[in-house]
Amino acid sequence: MSVYGPAVKIHPVVLASIGDSYERRNEGASRVIGTLLGTIEKHSVEVTNCFSVPHNESEDEVAVDMEFAKNMYELHKRVSPSEVIIGWYATGFDITEHSVLIHEYYSREATNPIHLTVDTALQSGKMNIRAYVSAQMGVPGKTVGVMFTPLSVKYIYYDTERIGVDLLQTTRVTPSRTKGLTSDLSQVGGSASRVQEMLATVLTYIEDVLSGKATADNSVGRFLMDLINKVPTISAEDFETMLNSNINDLLMVTYLSNLTQAQIALNEKLVLL
Repeated sequence: MSVYGPAVKIHPVVLASIGDSYERRNEGASRVIGTLLGTIEKHSVEVTNCFSVPHNESEDEVAVDMEFAKNMYELHKRVSPSEVIIGWYATGFDITEHSVLIHEYYSREATNPIHLTVDTALQSGKMNIRAYVSAQMGVPGKTVGVMFTPLSVKYIYYDTERIGVDLLQTTRVTPSRTKGLTSDLSQVGGSASRVQEMLATVLTYIEDVLSGKATADNSVGRFLMDLINKVPTISAEDFETMLNSNINDLLMVTYLSNLTQAQIALNEKLVLL
């Protein structure tokens, strides 16, 4: 498939929201549509949020609740002023004739909007996600059509989103497909284990290079040098003292938080007496 134009970077929360809106669709609805929000850079478009828009669709016509879309966008601007309308999404595998009409509306709301299709029905055995940008085609002065050109799609995430993605990944190996939230201490332990595994991989690579078993890579060496330079020069005793102090502060905040919750719960019970 040929790719033209900027890359489309999609965050996991967008895909989760689209999947949720599809599962909650009205009875008889074949697909759902919605507005994509995000930021526009020079060579990429980053999709950070979205919301569904009610619509009715038949073989002959399509009706979209434009007033609802405008009100939702105004509410989103109060929370995230940096997010703007960058296009729209639709569940399904193909682009239909009604997609052209809906795209015309979003062309008035955003410059060169993108169209994202998400195959929530898994027609090809997986959730295909594709992004398009429209371009007019035809003879000047005559009938002009619209052609949707595919764009490259990439998946990125914030550190906070990575926690949710990692938790969802663990449900693949559980028979019930469910997984409860882990405690803060378990998360710290898991993160420490992953750091140890990565350090072991780095040490193995360095030993192989020094022994001649592997060829040295200059780019990897530069990354390792930058990593070493970022490590602060501090003695083991000072580091242990600082770590224990931070842990004590965290435990004190946790204790005060639990104490406050207990007092609020007790006050609620006393009021109901």
